[in-house]
Amino acid sequence: MALDFQAVEEGFREREDLKCGRARNGMVATQSPPGTRAGVQILKNGGNAVDAAVAAALALSVSEPQASGLGGQTMALITCRNRVVAIDGSSRAPSLISPSGLVKSDRVLGYRATTVPSTPATLFYLQQKYGDLPWPRVIKPAIELAEGGVEISPLQNRLQHREWDQFRQVESGSGLKYFYHQGRPYRAGETFFQPDLARLLKRLSDLGVEEFYRGKTARQIDGDMRENGGLLRYDDLCLIPYPIERKPLKRKINGLQVVTMPPPGAGRTLLFALLMVDHLPPRYRQGDYENLNLLLINILRKSFLERSDRPFDPNFFPQITDTSRMLNSAYARRSLQEIIRRVDRSILPFLPTQDEEKGDTTHLSVVDRRGNGVSLTQSIERVYGSKAAAEGLGFLYNNYLYDFEYQLPDHPFYLRPNFSPWATVAPTMIFQGSDLWMVLGSPGSERIVSVLCQFLLNMIDRRYSLDRAMLAPRFHCSLGGRVSLEAERFPPRFPRLLEEKGFRVDRREDFSFYLGAVQAVLLGRSRAEYQGVADIRRDGTVGGY
Repeated sequence: MALDFQAVEEGFREREDLKCGRARNGMVATQSPPGTRAGVQILKNGGNAVDAAVAAALALSVSEPQASGLGGQTMALITCRNRVVAIDGSSRAPSLISPSGLVKSDRVLGYRATTVPSTPATLFYLQQKYGDLPWPRVIKPAIELAEGGVEISPLQNRLQHREWDQFRQVESGSGLKYFYHQGRPYRAGETFFQPDLARLLKRLSDLGVEEFYRGKTARQIDGDMRENGGLLRYDDLCLIPYPIERKPLKRKINGLQVVTMPPPGAGRTLLFALLMVDHLPPRYRQGDYENLNLLLINILRKSFLERSDRPFDPNFFPQITDTSRMLNSAYARRSLQEIIRRVDRSILPFLPTQDEEKGDTTHLSVVDRRGNGVSLTQSIERVYGSKAAAEGLGFLYNNYLYDFEYQLPDHPFYLRPNFSPWATVAPTMIFQGSDLWMVLGSPGSERIVSVLCQFLLNMIDRRYSLDRAMLAPRFHCSLGGRVSLEAERFPPRFPRLLEEKGFRVDRREDFSFYLGAVQAVLLGRSRAEYQGVADIRRDGTVGGY
């Protein structure tokens, strides 16, 4: 059945807390109010969606250091100048890296956990190739934010308390120096100033991004790494990690074109889950709520299992011959039929998985008055990354070494010098024909696919409005069989049913931080307006003009 755009769009309701809003000429949704304000400011000053997204991403590097920063990596999906392009801004492992030379803690904490930061190169590339404004004007809001300070939110205060012991394990104490107040967590409402980061951003404004990788900044990073036993070197930085433009993945779901991130992103996983959902017979779609969710849990687990069977790069790994199975509609139908036949824990084994507790990311979505759109996800991997900061520069190093494969040498993401890590991000857009309808994405590591799948199912299948889909209760099931859910928002019978089926139930609070944060902007098909949501589960806001 074709989607009733009028019913979906007319049901939308704004909120006074700026989590849901309308606009006439363009809209920005980010996870931090200063990021949203930076993006809207650029739109008002004549910038396009790419200018606004880059300005917002740079501002988030200042206002949301727990989730992203100049030391991380950035992925994006853009539609601009009649093109839809996936921007693969993967970071790279240092050339000195060796799996046998790392103890397990090196992958998580400290200077040895970092890959080559790619966020500066990716944002600069995006803005220079697809933006309309001069680079200094786009980076200016972030400079002003670092100089003028940002207010610490209750969420940031809570995360600083949670991560304090991890910060203290970094011998140099560099992360504590920059991101805590005299060694203790900032209180909610206190102002956080970042003068060293402001000076670095000014340098990048004046000299361009090459300064970060080949100039004074690169030499400072090299010296900092040598001083603290890190592996990143000036030589690694000199090979500037400019992004690769890739062809997006796309499939028709309920008559709409879903476009998303190719490998090394997780768009295949999302599309495979949506294809299975699209094949659900009406009796299941309209049937018992608990059994439908049980089906969806197994659909998601099947998708994660397929993805664990290795992303690919055929140039380097010709032994991986079946590269299109996850995007094949017939295979999705067969997989769904098998799940329906045996909706219990025997449909998939409960596989051991990595600890997924502390991954964090930020996402932003932008649509401008000309219908250009950007869906951008960036991260420093886990919350506050490696907990080690660049001396004199004020940003945190990432800990993306955590995302490599360490056990299987024939795996495409086995740790090798200058190779890129796995990524779970899935920046996504929805088109009606050739016309953009919605831009969306979420943080949340492995939970990203679960969050986006449920969000889109609620809108495309259940005809929820944008705000209602954002507020709907969520769950996620790992390959290990742990179902995390906002338990009090589901019928009491549902958690018990999961336990009867052998799942481990992880009860989370209402509107849980753990279960992602959708930032979405909709370009009305039935009315001349933009609608946006910034998920209530994080600090974000929407804004437009």
